[in-house]
Amino acid sequence: MSLPTTMKAVVIEGKAPVIKTVPLPNLPKGYLLIKPKAVAGNPTDWKHIEFGMGPQGSLLGCDIAGEIVKLADGVDSNEFHVGDSVYGFIHGASVRTPDNGAFAEYVALDSQLSFHTPADIHFSGKDNIPEGAIRTFEGAATIPCSWTTAGATLFYHFNKKYEWEATKPQEDAPVLIWGAATALGQPMIQLAKKYSCFSKIIAVASKSHEKQLKEYGADEVFDYHDTDVIQQIKAKYPNITTLLDCVSNEATLNQTYQCASEIGKATVMNYMGLTIDAIKPEFKRDNVAITSTVIYLSLGYDVPLFGNVLPKDDAYRAHVVEFIKKVNPHFLKGELHHIPVKVYKNGLDGAVQIIKDIQAGKTSGEKFVSVFN
Repeated sequence: MSLPTTMKAVVIEGKAPVIKTVPLPNLPKGYLLIKPKAVAGNPTDWKHIEFGMGPQGSLLGCDIAGEIVKLADGVDSNEFHVGDSVYGFIHGASVRTPDNGAFAEYVALDSQLSFHTPADIHFSGKDNIPEGAIRTFEGAATIPCSWTTAGATLFYHFNKKYEWEATKPQEDAPVLIWGAATALGQPMIQLAKKYSCFSKIIAVASKSHEKQLKEYGADEVFDYHDTDVIQQIKAKYPNITTLLDCVSNEATLNQTYQCASEIGKATVMNYMGLTIDAIKPEFKRDNVAITSTVIYLSLGYDVPLFGNVLPKDDAYRAHVVEFIKKVNPHFLKGELHHIPVKVYKNGLDGAVQIIKDIQAGKTSGEKFVSVFN
């Protein structure tokens, strides 16, 4: 097929996402050019605007499911073909690649970080989709950023092994997942359960999500609305050494930090580059470390972010590439599930609204997806 030279895309203009006409993105070696069928929003979209992380005029959006329309040099033509449907993520509003984002009519996607869809994938035609196996473009679009981030957390940072439904836990200790109903927390529970990563999965979320989270594998759900939730957790689980803050603002990091064991070394993971400086002096303890992960490092190059440059990390990339290869078959078999979906219409217009709605705090236990059909 012949491709146009320009396209519509959602870009940063001032402090707002707007639709503009722009050139098609550059297609590097090893990349696929994708025509989107569905795109999903993430908090990182509005944060790149609000906090000035994305350059003016850069293309927004990270999560995409769509059809391959062109293969660049270096793509494995035995694995990928024009007309195939795939899903994956890019670094939207990137300083390094401002011409590429998921909220566009054409998107450049790293083939090594691409998931394959079921052959019969289709549009749901619904406004809301319950959690379930990936059968639709909308469901597929929810997966890339959150699941690869969860995978990097468990299998790269915490050195878990790919032992599917192992009969005994890899680590005889609990894990605490704060923000367990978020788009990151829900896959974290599924992966930790399916790969028997820990002896117990302790979830912190609204009680309204308890049934769903327990179906995924959470052993116990504490309600973050309770004023004494930290005391409740510590009374029952005084020795938690692995803690994941899937919300990752200063307030939740301080709350998660307080739940850490008083003895032995504990690690609190966050996803916004926060450090020990974010912890209030009265809570600081020498035995509790703060760490973070940035899934964009899996793209295989230096990542300018937060005013710094995160150096290229080949080992990180290799782990995420392996993670996708390991879990893709389980998605195809329906053994891992996308979270609930709220569907927006009209492609790019829907994507603009999604950015605004996520920033306004309208998500609760679901992913917002805009469809192009």
